[in-house]
Amino acid sequence: MKGENHQQIATHLIDYALSELVKYVIEDTGCSIEQAMERVYNSPLMPSLQDEENDLYIQSPAYLYELMSECEKTQA
Repeated sequence: MKGENHQQIATHLIDYALSELVKYVIEDTGCSIEQAMERVYNSPLMPSLQDEENDLYIQSPAYLYELMSECEKTQA
């Protein structure tokens, strides 16, 4: 059973990954922080990233960005 400490760590890692994803979007596209946040939070990857049961949040932000980009390509 996963405890409260695990949930706190997961929340921290998810928040960190999200902030890094926003930075990557800004660096790659030159868009505003608002546009980058919208892209990240509306990404098809978002529900999976926020699901603590699948442990996707433990992956590196760089890997998550590549995965997010691939998800967006398949949805386009």
